[in-house]
Amino acid sequence: MKDVPDAKIEHPCDIIVKITTTNICGSDLHMYEGRTSFESGRTLGHENMGQVVEVGSAVRKVQVGEYVVLPFNIACGFCKQCERRLTNYCLTMQSEPALAGAAYGFADMGPYQGGQAELLRVPYGDFNALRLGEDAAERQTDYVMLADIFPTGYHATEMAHVKPGDQTIVFGAGPVGLMAAYSALLKGAGRVWVVDHQPDRLRKAEEIGAIPINTAEHKPAEVVKEATLGLGAYNGCECVGYQAHDPEGHEDASLTLNGLIDSVRFTGDIDVVGVFLPQDPGGAEAQGELEAQGKVPIDFGMMWFKGQRMAPGRRR
Repeated sequence: MKDVPDAKIEHPCDIIVKITTTNICGSDLHMYEGRTSFESGRTLGHENMGQVVEVGSAVRKVQVGEYVVLPFNIACGFCKQCERRLTNYCLTMQSEPALAGAAYGFADMGPYQGGQAELLRVPYGDFNALRLGEDAAERQTDYVMLADIFPTGYHATEMAHVKPGDQTIVFGAGPVGLMAAYSALLKGAGRVWVVDHQPDRLRKAEEIGAIPINTAEHKPAEVVKEATLGLGAYNGCECVGYQAHDPEGHEDASLTLNGLIDSVRFTGDIDVVGVFLPQDPGGAEAQGELEAQGKVPIDFGMMWFKGQRMAPGRRR
């Protein structure tokens, strides 16, 4: 821990939030371990909640003293992308003209500091802060999940077009994967499989009503096909990302993607909310030169042959 300059109002639409609760994301660990282009010295933290302590002169809705939760995407609310509800790829808040999208304390997503600090500057506070009710102080561990984990898992099921009665497979039983499975069940999916090799996480998946598949013991595609007359799941969600690894600890960025291509039936939908980046400084040593450049060897021929649709990217 170290002292850093206090966040301050830099634009009339800014608000300053005193952080009361923040989560550590797997994406933070990518950056902490040097697996991104994140600059040394910046503050991490994009899953933030807190109390408003100052507002800019142009802020009209958010008031000092209110508790707010902050979705990790930073958006302006008025650019072409935001008007199309593609706030995850806002054109205004990204300082690099060739890129789109911004976030708190995140590699390649603008210069903004993260919320693992006492104070956080929130641009366009009226648009980017979700104001909470009177029970916010008592239910912080619930509401902070709205910053990233729950809506990201839900977004995965939206992009995979999960519908009532579907059979859905989720790769990854971490927080996002569990929220994707939970969201699929909330939507009425008939069966939801969750794939991982961590017994404690698989137990949690079973607790919420999903069917666990331990990759140390079974091949996910075989399990799913056996239960579906050889067809496979209707749709699937990738909730792991480019540092996926097998039960023996070997990294393979293509592992979960190819697992989904194999497990999902012809014309099925696959969503990818796990992080994949164009540069991975540690990728050459951990996997190979291609992976270090964000080039992942997936079974595209099989995906094409099966007519599957894949929707990758950050949530909106």
